Amino acid sequence: MNLRKATGALSALALTMTASTAFADGHEGGTLASVTGNGAVQCGVSQGLPGFSNKDDAGNWTGIDVDLCRAVAAAVFGDANAVRFTPLSAKERFTALSSGEVDMLSRNTTWTMTRDTQLGLNFAGVNYYDGQGMMVPTSLGVTNAMELDGASICTNTGTTTELNITDFFRTNNMSFELVAFEKADEVVAAYDSGRCDVYTTDKSGIAAQRLKLSDPGAHTILPETISKEPLGPVVRQGDDGWFNVVRWTLNCMINAEEMGVTSSNVSDMMNSDNPGIKRLLGTEGTFGENIGVSNGWCANIIGQVGNYGESYEANVGADTPLQLARDGSVNALWTEGGLMYAPPIR
Repeated sequence: MNLRKATGALSALALTMTASTAFADGHEGGTLASVTGNGAVQCGVSQGLPGFSNKDDAGNWTGIDVDLCRAVAAAVFGDANAVRFTPLSAKERFTALSSGEVDMLSRNTTWTMTRDTQLGLNFAGVNYYDGQGMMVPTSLGVTNAMELDGASICTNTGTTTELNITDFFRTNNMSFELVAFEKADEVVAAYDSGRCDVYTTDKSGIAAQRLKLSDPGAHTILPETISKEPLGPVVRQGDDGWFNVVRWTLNCMINAEEMGVTSSNVSDMMNSDNPGIKRLLGTEGTFGENIGVSNGWCANIIGQVGNYGESYEANVGADTPLQLARDGSVNALWTEGGLMYAPPIR
């Protein structure tokens, strides 16, 4: 790399991290105090990804990522509706977070080492384990990715997708043409119009964006998974208090599913003699107060949003248009052979 360019990149990085730290330090009590003062959580979401963060026909935001934003609001305010949504492209999401335009990101963002160590970001956990895939028109007759030498490929700018697809083709000594757009809907439109042979993104994203095609059934998702894409909520570095609220909101939802506490039985479970459930629901201990919220924080999350399994099945599960069956997948609970595992509340 050119030395001048390298120096410029490091300077830009330092400015980003300094701005992030300054934002946290410049608000007494950090982001949690700022959020409380504003009366709502400002949550950065995607510009429209069905099942994850997308507006329904009535204009209401829905999806598994949206549920996590609402859960944070329930933890902080006791009101899951105390949240405002900011739709962001992949390119602009990190700038919006580091500048303080949003309090958190919950928009299918991959946890990587660079993002975790050099961009002034903290990933608060994983709410969906994914991997990159590829979709092609069935009419091409392609059955696997090794048949794609010379293909044109549509994807988003500012994502790990660009790097992964480049690595895959270089590793397999194949050529390709990258056709990249900033907005997800632009990518889908280009692919649907025949501008490119392949659409690539996370497999969950393919399942979601496929629904927007003029003829979804005329396209085939290839079998290969070419990367690891752990997706999760993101906050700024330098504010451990807010990081704890977001992280433990997700942990609450996962632990609740494991313990069998749901939105429909949470009131009855308040009378449980199980020590783990008592700590989860705030009838024993001061775990909520320890992170700056009420001791009923987790009970509010479960009662108003649901546990992790409820959110998953309602938004992306086997009975939704995405049909992302959880049984046997990495997104199942660890007790059922998956990776969903949360530290205990104790």
